[in-house]
Amino acid sequence: MHKITIKTTKEVEIMRQGGRRLAIIRDQIKQMVKVGVSADSIDKKAELLIKEASGESSFKMVRNYSWTTCVNVNSGVVHGIPHSHIVFKEGDVVSVDLGMYYKGFHTDTSFTVDLGSGETSFLAIGKEALNAGINQAKGGNYVFDISNSIEKVLSKNKLSPVWNLVGHGIGRNLHEEPQIPCFVQESREKTVRILPGMVFAIEVMYTKGNGKIKNEDDGWTISTEDGKISALYEETVLITKNGNEVLTEAN
Repeated sequence: MHKITIKTTKEVEIMRQGGRRLAIIRDQIKQMVKVGVSADSIDKKAELLIKEASGESSFKMVRNYSWTTCVNVNSGVVHGIPHSHIVFKEGDVVSVDLGMYYKGFHTDTSFTVDLGSGETSFLAIGKEALNAGINQAKGGNYVFDISNSIEKVLSKNKLSPVWNLVGHGIGRNLHEEPQIPCFVQESREKTVRILPGMVFAIEVMYTKGNGKIKNEDDGWTISTEDGKISALYEETVLITKNGNEVLTEAN
């Protein structure tokens, strides 16, 4: 990962513009995730919308990755290739991750949709955990506080964070320091202290199983080792003098 950066007022405004545009795109893509729709069609639409918003695909800037989105189904956790043969079925849990590079800066967001699986409570817990993490993303706190608050929500509901994946700082580079796990790795003071001007991609990756993962044969897709369903929620968050601002909000 690249080093931690404190964004200037001008840089923050660019990221705010980019984040707002990405949020609108995300919400349009979310409406497309329906039974009978292919992952490939989602990806192509996302690429078109990002271009129309004067942006570029962040993920296509990742070495050897050729798609605009990552689409994960059921036991898929992250980095799922949006192949045309992946067609959403009744009962699927589908997550979509997308990022946009706008005027020199990245923003990143993810969501999960229930296509009749009956897992509405499972997904609601992920949203609750993300909100808990965002609430702790403020100056004077530590990354520990974000991680701890997310893990508490998951553990009280007998769900597991994905242990080998983390959120991250974001800015001129898609992945910057600090790493932001959705579980506690070390003591509070050993983690990074949060300062105004930092921007984080806070990401909740969790599962009904034990939280262990495996790499699929396509070289990108990461799935749960035990085959249990997984979900993903992510927002890009700016640390301000008075708390924080979610940059990937449409309003």
